[in-house]
Amino acid sequence: MFIYLSKKIAIPNNVRLKSLSWNGEQGWIACGGENGMLKVLKLDSGKPSEKKGLAAPSNLSMNQTLEGHNGSVNCVTWNESYRKLTTSDQYGLIIVWMLHKGMWFEEMINNRNESTVRDMKWAHDGQRICIAYQDGHVIVGSVDGNRLWGKELRIELCFLEWSPDGRNLIFATLDHKVHIYDSAGNYIAKMNLASEDRVPVIGLEWFDTSGGVVEQGQPSLAIGFSNGLLQLMRSESDDQPVVVDTEMSAAKVSWNTSGTVVAVAGNHVSTSTAGERREVAMMKFYSPQGEFLRTLKVPGSTVAALSFEGSSLRIALAVDSFIYFANIRPEYKWGYFGSTVVCAYPKFERSDTAVLFWNCTSGERVTKYVKRLMDISACGDNCALVTQSAETNAPYYVILCNALGSPVDSKYVDIEPKMSTLTKHHFVCASSDQVYVWQYRTLTAKLTSVSAPGSTLRRKEGREQAFHVDDLASGVSAPPEASLSGLDRDLARMPTQRRSNDPIIALCASDRAVFIARESGALLKCSLPHVALEQRYQLRARPHRMEVNCDATRLAYIDANGVLGMYSLERNAETGDWGEQLPFERKDAWDFKWSSDNPELFAMMEKTRMYIFRGLEAEEPVLSSAYLCAFADLEITAVLLDELVTDPEAAGKDLVLRFDTKSLRDTRELLDKVSLHEAYAFVEDRPHPRLWRLLADAALRARDFTVAEKAFVHCADYLAIHAVKRFKLLGDPKLQEAEVHAFYGRFEEAEKIYVAMDRRDLALDLRARLGDWFRVVQLVQQGGGGDDTLLTTAYDSIGDYYAERQRPAKAAQHYAQSKNARGLVSCYYALEDYVGLEKLIHALPESSPLLQEIGNKFVTVGLADQATAAFTKAGDVQSAVKACVDLNQWTTAVALAEQHQLPEIEKIIAQYAKHLLAEKKIMTAVELYHKAGQATDAARLLTGLAKESGDSRAPPLRIKKLYVLAALQVDTFRRKTLDTMVTAGTHNTAQTLAGLMRDDATTGSDKALDSAWRGAEAYHFLCLAQRQLYEGHVDMAVRTALRLKEYEGMLDAKEIYSLVALTAFYAKFYGQCSRALIKLESLDVSPEQHEAYDQLAVSIFTRFRPEDPSVRNYKCSSCAGVVHDWTATCGDCGTHFPPCIVTGRALVNAEDIWVCRTCKHKAHNEEIKGFSFCPLCHASTSGGGAGGAQRGVPRSRDV
Repeated sequence: MFIYLSKKIAIPNNVRLKSLSWNGEQGWIACGGENGMLKVLKLDSGKPSEKKGLAAPSNLSMNQTLEGHNGSVNCVTWNESYRKLTTSDQYGLIIVWMLHKGMWFEEMINNRNESTVRDMKWAHDGQRICIAYQDGHVIVGSVDGNRLWGKELRIELCFLEWSPDGRNLIFATLDHKVHIYDSAGNYIAKMNLASEDRVPVIGLEWFDTSGGVVEQGQPSLAIGFSNGLLQLMRSESDDQPVVVDTEMSAAKVSWNTSGTVVAVAGNHVSTSTAGERREVAMMKFYSPQGEFLRTLKVPGSTVAALSFEGSSLRIALAVDSFIYFANIRPEYKWGYFGSTVVCAYPKFERSDTAVLFWNCTSGERVTKYVKRLMDISACGDNCALVTQSAETNAPYYVILCNALGSPVDSKYVDIEPKMSTLTKHHFVCASSDQVYVWQYRTLTAKLTSVSAPGSTLRRKEGREQAFHVDDLASGVSAPPEASLSGLDRDLARMPTQRRSNDPIIALCASDRAVFIARESGALLKCSLPHVALEQRYQLRARPHRMEVNCDATRLAYIDANGVLGMYSLERNAETGDWGEQLPFERKDAWDFKWSSDNPELFAMMEKTRMYIFRGLEAEEPVLSSAYLCAFADLEITAVLLDELVTDPEAAGKDLVLRFDTKSLRDTRELLDKVSLHEAYAFVEDRPHPRLWRLLADAALRARDFTVAEKAFVHCADYLAIHAVKRFKLLGDPKLQEAEVHAFYGRFEEAEKIYVAMDRRDLALDLRARLGDWFRVVQLVQQGGGGDDTLLTTAYDSIGDYYAERQRPAKAAQHYAQSKNARGLVSCYYALEDYVGLEKLIHALPESSPLLQEIGNKFVTVGLADQATAAFTKAGDVQSAVKACVDLNQWTTAVALAEQHQLPEIEKIIAQYAKHLLAEKKIMTAVELYHKAGQATDAARLLTGLAKESGDSRAPPLRIKKLYVLAALQVDTFRRKTLDTMVTAGTHNTAQTLAGLMRDDATTGSDKALDSAWRGAEAYHFLCLAQRQLYEGHVDMAVRTALRLKEYEGMLDAKEIYSLVALTAFYAKFYGQCSRALIKLESLDVSPEQHEAYDQLAVSIFTRFRPEDPSVRNYKCSSCAGVVHDWTATCGDCGTHFPPCIVTGRALVNAEDIWVCRTCKHKAHNEEIKGFSFCPLCHASTSGGGAGGAQRGVPRSRDV
């Protein structure tokens, strides 16, 4: 940071000041002095000014004297939250002031009349105030004036401070101790101090960390001692504080408002060689870690009080009877490259650092967050972010970024980068003893990290170098394995423990050399990219920052005292010595920048003025407080970093300032006042490409092509020279004027001239070359001209314009006018206008390759029919089939495959089904086969699934449904086969018989397919018998159970005969029950079960005879033999009697029978009347009467 005195305000009557406080939020300054003097001041810029920041003029907008005190006003403190001012004098009188209509008035007064108020502080939230009296009495009050508590601490107090959270208070005593109390006044502990007990405490300052800190874990409590020691602590219990010796007798200590700087005021005593004692008042500034930053000498005897402005960019000092203001120029971590400003700013709510990449031209902002950021350097097209790494073997990390903040390359470094610099090809950093050089880009403008594979080894060896500065400076060559010219040095073996007696203090670099400044004033010049010592110079100062000009002939530097010096790096022609200190010195300098294209030009910032130097002669200064970004083309670019860092989200172009050099301003004035030849002579005496371009522009405006051509020759602008020659050949002055306007981008003026000349063709050609197709269409519509090709191109280009900006609706309108089918395809797809996309299928010819693209787009949105139409019209049937397969439209896929005789469809279906079966998705595979028309395969899977379900004892109803589905699939296959034969129409009996035999071979070869209905019947009657039993219809249940004997192959025999025995017992069919138990005992059962059956039989048949009750007999319809209604087969002739699917009884007589149209199973007409669906297959029972084809058959004989 840099600091310099900028303003002084004298207090009337030479009243000595005793206290001072600057309100950080509203900007009021309260100062108290002897004889009750109390003033409230305010600095304001007044009227809006073009100058911003510290350069803006500041005047006193308020200067109010507050009356009420008689003695010296020793304490003033602000309550910023509630806009109150509290003051106290030497007699203990306390006054609280409030603001009313722009003036300060007394609000309340308190006078204890027993002791002097030594210190008073508002808590950081503004809710409470603590007042400490010298006699040890402490009062804590609220903001509304109520006393919260008061205590006698029985110690003499001098200072107090609140903790950031308001929970604790610390008090410094006159016996040089610091005590810790809680907010209720209860003693907690005594604080450990770094100074001896006899050294007085001169200040307690605790920065408010509740709003966040720049660096996590940084010290926030500062304790100053009169002997110059400064103790910095992280908390009141920190046992490892940072202790700094300021080497002066300290008087005051204060934090800035952001907690990044702690200031110590005091007096430094020095003794001359003659023994004369001299005492100087001064300020010293330190970082929270105790690192020394800057010294400021102050005129006067001693600093009585100090306070920072709210932005921490200014500090007010009370010295004798004056208030001095000093401006602070922080050393921001920032850089400028291309048109991008990269800067770090604090995000107090985050633990890392925010880094802003702001393009000053486009206004685009990108924010990145970096942990433990140390430094930023920028040049060319990149910037380098130096951070602390989490790696133990390489604790530092360098990230190379582009203008968008995206990492381009990175390196781990084990050298502490206390300073760093970046050139277009190299990154250089240094610690106090060592230097690290990374060639991140070759001279051919390629990043070394993306070099060609064939040259990787060579370039990798040449990318990184490191060396100890003593080896370089002494001229002693390093060992062969660590040679400076050798590029294979192991950076991990750097002698980090060896410390130099002459450490490095500054660093800079050009494209061809790196310059290293040492504490002794030695300046070392080393060549790049191969590091070798070229020259050694001796400076008269210790540079804090330095930079070389564009041709590396001069070096400018700013030392620790803010003095800018200049050093020539060339050989003295007279003495032959290298290097010479130039007679140039400027004080209070804090920034400078060399011109990138003129080695004689540089700009510097001195206080709030910017100077431009040509050689060693200064031009007239300009008021500014901006940081210098670039100096090129006689124009300086600067940025108001203070405002940018304070509010990066509001960054605007007004934060970027541009300044012209005197020669540029003079040339512009001359071109307006004198002739071109006189201006030519003026520029010839001060040649610069920017001035020659100005002259050429003026010559072209005056159509003096001779002067313009000469000026462009000096600029080496060969394209402009060619243009000037073309202008000469035009002849017509109007055409020449129009072409000049077009050359400089003034296209509107050029077009107006063309139209006025009735050369609309030239206007159209101009707009077409510019790509301004909107204007081309306007010109054609307004006055004709152009042809259909130009208009089509214009509409096409306008469509492309809207399409690139994601406005497909507008693009489609123009593509339609230009008949650009490809553009329409993209727009309709983006608009989800699938109707329009489908219309394009019919509009395009069959050979159009867009049909394939349209088909693919339809596939992506799941529209199979449209995709099939597109692929089919394109002649790509296989893609159509594949689209149907991908979209699960298997029926369409099979139809297409059969229509075009593609055999691959069955293979595709088989592969997909195999995949589904591997994933146990059997029902999905069944659905696949069903949609694909492969009914037999679907039936086979369903039958297998039904059998597995039966073995796993699944619910019988589910198993029945699976068998029904399988049987229906088989029937579907057979019906399809017969329909195909009938549709053919030309088959004969032999062909029909052959087809039926193929059908039978297809289904009959798999017994599972042939028995699908039997499985459905088995589980149907099983469920029916159970239902009848539970509903109490035991006579019907036993008949249905007896029917289950036919399905021993489908059902478990044990389950069948157990059900028969159970239903027969309840129906009193003891004969059937006995036979069922005998069958159960004959089965392969365990001995326990066999014994259980025996005992059950004994328990039943000891009570009942094994006989069935008398029932109605029926006659067989074939042989007239006697049968029962549960009999499945006639015992005489073997006639099979089908079961009634409603009751389970045998249909002995063939009259009055209902037949299901779907499954062909039968039932009594009387029984089926109450059903709307078939009990077996669940098909609808509607259609046909009792005597219809499906309701019955002719009666053959009476029962």
